[in-house]
Amino acid sequence: MTAPIGLSTASVYPESTEHAFAYAAELGYDAVEVMVGIDATSQQIPAVRRLVEQSGVPVCAVHAPCLLFTQRVWGLEPWGKLERSAEMAAEVGADVVVVHPPFRWQKEYAAGFVEGIAALEASTGLAFAVENMYPWRAAARRSMQMYLPGIDPSGEDYANMTLDLSHAAVARQDALAMSERMGSRLRHVHLTDGSGSPRDEHLVPGRGRMRASAVCRRLAERGFDGNVVLEINTRRCPGRSERAEELRESLEFARLHLGPSAEAAG
Repeated sequence: MTAPIGLSTASVYPESTEHAFAYAAELGYDAVEVMVGIDATSQQIPAVRRLVEQSGVPVCAVHAPCLLFTQRVWGLEPWGKLERSAEMAAEVGADVVVVHPPFRWQKEYAAGFVEGIAALEASTGLAFAVENMYPWRAAARRSMQMYLPGIDPSGEDYANMTLDLSHAAVARQDALAMSERMGSRLRHVHLTDGSGSPRDEHLVPGRGRMRASAVCRRLAERGFDGNVVLEINTRRCPGRSERAEELRESLEFARLHLGPSAEAAG
C-alpha cells in the first residue's frame, strides 16, 4: 500500500488550520488536506506554505471552498474559486483539488460543470476529484436533491473522483460498491464513517455502519496509490487531549486496514 494517509484540517474544527498541521506532525500523519474555509490562514498561500515548512508535513490536497457556509470565500464566482484552489495546490505541492458538484441553484455553473472540470485538469495538470454528495433530508421520507449533475460522480465522465464514506451514509449508498464503480478514477478518499442518519456525521472510522474496514482492505488489494484522508468531526471533544485521541484512533484504523496486514486483520 503506497497511499499516503492524510489529515483534513476540517477534522480539528473549531481549532485552526495551524492546529491541524501541529496534530498531523505530532501523531505521524503523512500529509494534510487543506480545507479552504472561514479560517483566514486556510485562504492564504504564504501562510499554508509556512505551516508546511514549520511542521514538515506536506499538503496532499486542497479542498475548494464549495460548502454552503463558504459560498463567499474567495468571491461568489464558482470557477474563480476552483482556479484559486488550483493556484494554492500548485504553490504548496499538492496534486489534487477536491471539489463538490454545483448546487441546484447554480444552473449556469452546473450546465458546463463536467466539461469545465476536464478543461481545468488539462490546463493545470492537477486532478480535480469530484466528491460524492447526498440528498438533503428534512424528514425520514422526504428528501431534496440539491446537487447537479447528481450526487454520485461515478455516473459522469469525470477523470478523478473523491469517495466520502460519511456522505455515502447520508445518501444510504454502499460505499464499497461505489468505490468499485469509480474504479481507476477513484483518486482521493475521505476516510470516515456514518450511521445512516440524515446528518453528515463524519464519525471516526469503525464507529458507523459503512464497512470502512472493508473499503480500506479493498483499496489495499487494488494497490490504490491516491490519497486517503481522515475527515472526521471532533467538535464535541471537550479538549485537546480528547481530540488528539480521536485523531490517533483514526490514523491507527487507517494503518491497520490499509497496511500489509490488512487481509489478516479482516
